[in-house]
Amino acid sequence: MNKNSGSVERAYTLLKEMAASYEFKPDSRLNETELAKRLETSRTPLREALNRLVAEGFLTFRSGQGFFCRSLTSAEIMDLYEARAAIECEATRLAALRAKPADVEALERYLLGAGAAYQPGKSAVELVQLDEDFHLRLAALSGNAEMIRMLENIYGRIRYIRLIDLKTLSERTGPEVVTTEPHMRILKAVKRRDPEAAQAEMRGHIERRLEAVTENVRNAFAQLYTA
Repeated sequence: MNKNSGSVERAYTLLKEMAASYEFKPDSRLNETELAKRLETSRTPLREALNRLVAEGFLTFRSGQGFFCRSLTSAEIMDLYEARAAIECEATRLAALRAKPADVEALERYLLGAGAAYQPGKSAVELVQLDEDFHLRLAALSGNAEMIRMLENIYGRIRYIRLIDLKTLSERTGPEVVTTEPHMRILKAVKRRDPEAAQAEMRGHIERRLEAVTENVRNAFAQLYTA
């Protein structure tokens, strides 16, 4: 990797995290000069990184105006949740058909071990990371690399809302909401080679939170503009 490639990758990684966490306010214009100084990089690698993030949906570009943070609307978040459900349900169905028994058992051991860490005392950031990790490992059992790539992109774009959702749910429902039981039900269906049941468990697991999207977007705005 040459120096310029390394600079692009570093700028891309930092900017992606900033965009995913809405460190830039929704629909706000990015100041490239200030970003270059902040990231200690030149304009060329910065522009390359910004263009990558536009292509991946983390930022937008308006001709003659520049780069902007993506919007934060209920409709856009709902689109991402629905896309996530479609991909994960199919990946889970394929996992039930294709996964090697040894790989399923390895994921089961991982989930049992993660149960000790998946506790109410953990921060929302850590809990969402644990959740994403399980889902990506499960999707990998499908043997479809494109599905994993798409899921990683979607996770990055809905992570902030998922953090708000988990925090709100925990405060309202209590610590018992933090459990690996839904994951275990999905995995058990995969293990017994039941694609329909595995798919149904996954769909129910994801769609349980869809009705809260509008509320979570409203809560996200409240947190972003009162911080």
